[in-house]
Amino acid sequence: MSVQMTAPADPVDVIFDILVRKGDADYGGECVSQLQHALQCAMLAEQAGAESPLITAALLHDIGHLIDDRAHQMRDSGVDARHEAQAERYLKHWFGPDVTQPVRLHVDAKRYLCATDIAYWDGLSDGSKKSLEMQGGPFDRTEELEFIELPYARDAVMLRRWDDMAKLKDAVTPPLEHFRRHVTAALLG
Repeated sequence: MSVQMTAPADPVDVIFDILVRKGDADYGGECVSQLQHALQCAMLAEQAGAESPLITAALLHDIGHLIDDRAHQMRDSGVDARHEAQAERYLKHWFGPDVTQPVRLHVDAKRYLCATDIAYWDGLSDGSKKSLEMQGGPFDRTEELEFIELPYARDAVMLRRWDDMAKLKDAVTPPLEHFRRHVTAALLG
């Protein structure tokens, strides 16, 4: 009697399946879906010449919203589901800190930018302004200085800026498969 072994699922297939199955979900009252937002963000990172790990972080930064079925209910109740922490925990099985840390820090990057760039607040969408309140509001001076010295904080700030720009209703992006090479290149050895 022989036992057939099945190969473990390709992590990129697993992640892309989540994006496809759940990506049509509402993106916090924005005019785009979760998947449209992810694709726009990754496209902006790619257009900026980012390396594959940061493009991957841009694509997957909000996956925490998609892996927790309670996230939308919590947000609607005014509770921060800490999607960035959930995403980091999920992604660290397959990716190193060059992907997971910008993802983990992208909310704090918003708090940092609100504290350091007076024009930044004015450019935030209403949904981002509302979520900022749940996330603790702008950093104080001590928090600003501590944040920007963290490893990957500057990558998180770039990711955050792409995140904020990736909410255009009619933006044309490459399909999800276009980003497979970046996600594959960013996988741990």
